[in-house]
Amino acid sequence: MTRDPGDERPAEVLDDVARAVGAEATLGGRLAGGINDGALRVRLAGRGDAVLKAVARDRPDQLDETLRAQRIVERMRSRGYPTPAWLGVGATSTHVWHLMDLVDAAPVRELTPAVVEQLMEIVELQSGRASEPYDHSAYAWKVATGREPSVAGLSSHPTAVSTLVQRLPLVPAGAPSPLPRASDMVHADLNPSNVLVRGGAVVAVVDIENAGSGTRATDLTTLQWHTFQDSLAGVRQRLWTRILELVGWEGAAVLATTQILLQLEWPIRLGRRKELDDALERSHRTVDELEELR
Repeated sequence: MTRDPGDERPAEVLDDVARAVGAEATLGGRLAGGINDGALRVRLAGRGDAVLKAVARDRPDQLDETLRAQRIVERMRSRGYPTPAWLGVGATSTHVWHLMDLVDAAPVRELTPAVVEQLMEIVELQSGRASEPYDHSAYAWKVATGREPSVAGLSSHPTAVSTLVQRLPLVPAGAPSPLPRASDMVHADLNPSNVLVRGGAVVAVVDIENAGSGTRATDLTTLQWHTFQDSLAGVRQRLWTRILELVGWEGAAVLATTQILLQLEWPIRLGRRKELDDALERSHRTVDELEELR
């Protein structure tokens, strides 16, 4: 295997990939899209191109989590869900990796009503397809009741953030969750950078590593976070309507609160003021809309 000298991944990861697929491989450049570690093009001898993603191994169950995602991919692909096939999964002492088919398409640059409508139809394929006990609804309830450590300190953050948190419909930890039984498959990161399009048509949804079970309204709520443009006002309202149909107002409030708190946490943690200001504006608008829908 030929290794790109500019790639930071250790040679043992590349050797492990080659052993798993049984073919000589050449690493190309980094692919567009994604907001985390990104992905690399891999040319497999006699088999075409593929996509490699490798992340540092920082917890003991990380390989099991990746294998869980692979099982979800296989199950959902068999039911028409447009996500690339996984060609291999593995781990070294330092990294966990997976290799996927390369889809000849580009990440969404800007959502359009047509793309949002297509994604809403794709999300419906997730109905009743829970297959792994990795419950995103339970996690959302943990966030919304203030029991998730990563967001627990936001209420005491400087004024702009704490003022917003005071507006959120937070609920007592002992209250019963309004979210339905975890019967749907949940992608858990349905943002535009994870949607590939060709000629205006959605051809793939990627970055499915955190997929699990819960309510598909979780993914509609994530998608909604990216629809504040005036041109998307109509589909934004349809997203609200569908979310309310699936989980009711109380469930929608839990999912919106979870989305808001998580969208505030990461720019605060990384010190990104511009992204934080944008998240604050979107959060206030979301709360305003929630109150109007009550």
